[in-house]
Amino acid sequence: MDVKAILIWAAIGIIAGWLASVVVGGGGLIRYLITGLIGAFVGGFLFKAVGINIDLGNAYVNEIVVAAIGAVVIVLLARLIA
Repeated sequence: MDVKAILIWAAIGIIAGWLASVVVGGGGLIRYLITGLIGAFVGGFLFKAVGINIDLGNAYVNEIVVAAIGAVVIVLLARLIA
C-alpha cells in the first residue's frame, strides 16, 4: 500500500465520519477518522450481507456513502451500549 492509498483512505474516513456526525452528532477530526474507517468496514460488511449494491457513478462517492452509513450504525450502537 502506498502513501496515496493511505491518504485516500484517511480522506474517505474523515468525510464519512463527518457525515455521520451531521446525522447523529459528535465532533473532532480524530473521531471523524476513526468512526469513518470503522464504518467503512461495517458498512461494507452490511451492504454485502444484505446484497445491496450502490452505484452513484463514482467509486469514491460509493465508498463514502457506504462508510458514512456504517459509521452511523457504529455510533448508534456505541450509544446504545454506553
